[in-house]
Amino acid sequence: MTSEFYDAWKSRWLVSEHKSDYGEWKLTAGKFYGDAEADKGLQTSQDARFYALSSRFEPFSNEGKSLVVQFTVKHEQKIDCGGGYVKIFPADLDQAAMHGDSQYYIMFGPDICGYSTKKVHVIFNYKGKNHLIKKEIKCKDDELTHLYTLILNPDQTYEVKINNEKVESGTLEDDWDILPPKTVKDPEAKKPEDWDDRAKIDDPTDTKPEDWEKPENIPDPDAKIPEDWDVDMDGEWEPPMIPNPEYQGEWKAKQIDNPDYKGAWVHPEIDNPEYTADAAIYKFGNIGVLGLDLWQVKSGTIFDNFLIGDDIKEAEEFGNETWGATKAPEKKMKDAQEEEERKAREEEEEKSKKDTADDEGDEEDDEPEDDDDDSPTEEEEGEDPKKDKDEL
Repeated sequence: MTSEFYDAWKSRWLVSEHKSDYGEWKLTAGKFYGDAEADKGLQTSQDARFYALSSRFEPFSNEGKSLVVQFTVKHEQKIDCGGGYVKIFPADLDQAAMHGDSQYYIMFGPDICGYSTKKVHVIFNYKGKNHLIKKEIKCKDDELTHLYTLILNPDQTYEVKINNEKVESGTLEDDWDILPPKTVKDPEAKKPEDWDDRAKIDDPTDTKPEDWEKPENIPDPDAKIPEDWDVDMDGEWEPPMIPNPEYQGEWKAKQIDNPDYKGAWVHPEIDNPEYTADAAIYKFGNIGVLGLDLWQVKSGTIFDNFLIGDDIKEAEEFGNETWGATKAPEKKMKDAQEEEERKAREEEEEKSKKDTADDEGDEEDDEPEDDDDDSPTEEEEGEDPKKDKDEL
């Protein structure tokens, strides 16, 4: 199954009817993209909502071959808390009734919530129980589109890739607690009573010096009885206590290597009677539905370029042809938008400063002129300034 999105997507995808208030989806390439048509995907459109959407395909089994689950995710909304993962369901899923507790085969993809949770989920269902991977796989948390790939092989190995680069790999038995441990501690075994696991012991030849014992606190030798001290009223005067500069603390013997040290006792293990090897942990016999069952506080995530199949090379090529072809122009468009927004902010700040300065200038112009100088001029006193000059 491969799926890119065009206008007919609603004929292939079904919104669950389990709840009446599931979030709505829309078809869009988002605010920035590498190709306006090719980058169209399914976007969550309502904040603080659960989402439940699924698509059915021809059922198949991955017995004896690899299983590849791949898709792209773009959190262009600067996601704060929400899922970006997919679920692979058995073909007998009732899509109209799908909900968070519907049993699935695989859950895979990024999950982000605050600063503490930024990881890639890889969960497998084995005999009705979900098992989480024991490793921590960090997901991408920026606003660009990223390609997530899970490869599950018939030799019980797996690989997780982000943007077509391996970020984790291993075996199903080692990295999940799917099967009981192969060995357990022998319940009959006990540490021998004479087992000495002390690496160091007190030196038996070391003795405490005779002058070691000194009190921790002593009376202050410089203290003097106050002049106004009244023995009858205040009782017998005692000098205050101060730390003893000669106090050496508790004496402890020197430590030496223990000649009888046998090392740390290791509890012997035996074969676990509850362990049974299973060479088919990887196998899912009736794969038939891809689902998006998640919660988002801030909506805006775009899912696209789904692929479920058995050809690892084909998946890599499909990723390069889709995500790989548009990642560079997408980033270029995003950078250009951010540059325009930066310039707009600067212009707005400059305009705001200018408006503030103009307002302050208008206030100064509105202030009355200073007419407080009421002293009369020579003309007002009736004198002839020229005459005075001649007389001088």
